[in-house]
Amino acid sequence: MSQRLSQILHRFRGPLLALWLVALVAAAIAALPLADRLSGGGWYVPGSDSLSAVQSMRSGFADRGASNLTLVVTDERNLAGSPEFDRRMSQVMREVTADKRLETTGGYGWLTLSGHSRQEFVGKDGRTAVTMVGLGLDDGTARRVLPDVQQEIDHRYAPQGLRVAMVSAGTFWGEINKLSAEGLQKAELITFPLVLLILLLLYRGVVAAVVSFVVSVTAIVLTFGVMSVLAAHVELSIFVQNAATMIGLGVSVDYSLFIISRYVDELTAGRDRTTALAIALRTSGRTVLFSGLIVVLAMSSLFLVDLNVIRSIALGIVVVVAFATLASVVVLPVVLHLIGDRILWGRLPLRRRTSGEKGRASGEHRRTAGERGHRWGSVARQIMRRPVLFLTLASAALLALAVPSLDLHTFTPDARIAPASSPVRQGFDAVREQFGPGTASPQQIVITSRTALSASPDAGRVTALQEQLVRLPHVTAVRSPLDVLRAVSPERPLAGLDAAVFSRLPGDARGTVDHYVSADRHKIVLEVIGDDYASADRSRALLDAIRSAAAGISAPGLHAVVGGETAEGADANTAIGDALPEVVAVMLAVLYLMLLVTFRSLLLPVKAIAINLLSLGATYGVLVLVFQRGLGAALFGFDPSDHLQNFVPILLLAILFSLSTDYEVFLLRRIREEHDAGADNTTAVADGMARTAPLISGAALLMVAVFGAFALTGIMPIQQLGLGLALAIALDATVIRLIVVPAAMRLMGRWNWWLPGRRPTPASASASASARASESSGRA
Repeated sequence: MSQRLSQILHRFRGPLLALWLVALVAAAIAALPLADRLSGGGWYVPGSDSLSAVQSMRSGFADRGASNLTLVVTDERNLAGSPEFDRRMSQVMREVTADKRLETTGGYGWLTLSGHSRQEFVGKDGRTAVTMVGLGLDDGTARRVLPDVQQEIDHRYAPQGLRVAMVSAGTFWGEINKLSAEGLQKAELITFPLVLLILLLLYRGVVAAVVSFVVSVTAIVLTFGVMSVLAAHVELSIFVQNAATMIGLGVSVDYSLFIISRYVDELTAGRDRTTALAIALRTSGRTVLFSGLIVVLAMSSLFLVDLNVIRSIALGIVVVVAFATLASVVVLPVVLHLIGDRILWGRLPLRRRTSGEKGRASGEHRRTAGERGHRWGSVARQIMRRPVLFLTLASAALLALAVPSLDLHTFTPDARIAPASSPVRQGFDAVREQFGPGTASPQQIVITSRTALSASPDAGRVTALQEQLVRLPHVTAVRSPLDVLRAVSPERPLAGLDAAVFSRLPGDARGTVDHYVSADRHKIVLEVIGDDYASADRSRALLDAIRSAAAGISAPGLHAVVGGETAEGADANTAIGDALPEVVAVMLAVLYLMLLVTFRSLLLPVKAIAINLLSLGATYGVLVLVFQRGLGAALFGFDPSDHLQNFVPILLLAILFSLSTDYEVFLLRRIREEHDAGADNTTAVADGMARTAPLISGAALLMVAVFGAFALTGIMPIQQLGLGLALAIALDATVIRLIVVPAAMRLMGRWNWWLPGRRPTPASASASASARASESSGRA
């Protein structure tokens, strides 16, 4: 089949090349608007209370809109109460809210109130004032529009001694989108030259290194084109672009490395291009196809998580790996057919090479490869002489690294992932500093009554709820219209919503009521201000208390839901936690069955899964030390927090099991080949290590370089993902493959290949030996 495929690719190389170029150009054009189409959303869980609360507040209120922001203005030259402060503050706020791009629907705060009512919206420094503004922009449009508006107003007013910031989910995610794009560009500037250098060292040839980039460019460009088309119709997270680039680049260079290396080996052994390519496809190509299928199936298990941000990232990775696999087994062979022996052009001189003759070069190549392989085989034999000692030491080291993972906590990103120099971050910080830590992210209770609240028999429950909320620990204030309404109806505040009574309130008081009560008087909002960041442990504990209190007012005609940034994160965590057992079960079942079919062994898949769990635990432990406990704050430039980003651990679980299984398959296929050829267990393991370890080490080095670049240049969630992947791959290529695998396989002995009912025949062994001899001839 491999021979026929090689011949077909050779015969139709022209049309296939033309089709590939057309697809590449079309995808590149389609990908141009991708960044503007990606969304900062995806954190809401369908059917959750936090989503219901947001949806309830999007319409029906006088000054709340499809999206909302808090306009924060600091006058560095004047103090509140002075005529100049009032003039400058009014002018700035009116000019900003009048911007047609914002589609302002209303406002509530310093700008709309007067006299003493304004004091609540003036900060502790006496220089900062805020106004809440409702916008007609949906979340996606707000994310695209607000960053440009923010940049303009920052440049316009900063020279006047005015710091103006728009604090909202739209501006925050718009800023994250911009930072994400900048981080991607920086990572690419670091990664591409570094990967090219590593490929030059691995291939020792310029043409082979450049050809590897064909696969990478193909996979990433085609993925971006598909994602851009999809993003025009469905919501996709802004993290898709970084994740797809990071995984796509790492996987594609690995896959191309496996195939090109085998192809070059066969060419230097004297085979023609068609035969060399057929052998490369039958060996490395089959491994690449199988590995790509494993990654796609394992990542597909993440679709069980009912959270769009995770499904978006999973989709991006699935698509980019599928294209990387397709490019490796179709596009790459076409290119190799076209260039043939020219893949050897631009060979870098080896230290032992004294002549440019092709035969001498081939001999040097085979001798150097054989020497490298011999060293790896010797290491494996040394380890297998004392398997218990080495397995114990390696396992103990990994378990020690895993200990901090027992303290792992997760939550959604907050404003602290933006740099302190960002105007958006400065706006969030100003609100927290001037009005209290929880003011920028209040916890909101939306209460809906079947009848008008003024006549509802359950109205007393609302009043009692506010009194209960004020007494909760970590609550600094509860904002509602009840205190204002008590001025006209002391005993039954909500009766003050009756039109006849409401009209007797002053204008500022009516504005306050309309901010918290819907126009039809069926919905009321209570805002609870805590004393910490939205993602802090105290805020999460407060959320539990608020939800418990809100549940207590439920009645046939009254319904309450709790929303806000903390509730959004808690619901997302719950969705991930609820889906995690299913994700793990499906993923492990897929991996076990795939490895069972591949190796025809019941126990080797179990060993592979157990080893991957050790590696994953160690990776989690290091991430907790670096990001949760702040040991890497100086290196990575972030503000320490008490949690990891909630999608990082589950993504690492799926990606690492997939990528580690790639190396497991590549190594064990070769060990199995040696075993079926008649070698004893120890010899099969040592020879398999000798033949694959140099390539696995090179592939791992490429991945570590790619993931490490994203860890140093991305925003915090991508930094966590990048560092986790780089660390895990480094552990896999060193501790796992060099120590744990040979030691474990030595101890398992004949049980490595145990399968009930399997009866290997001499003929099959002979056939395997013959195939091995055919495929390995010419190698040292």
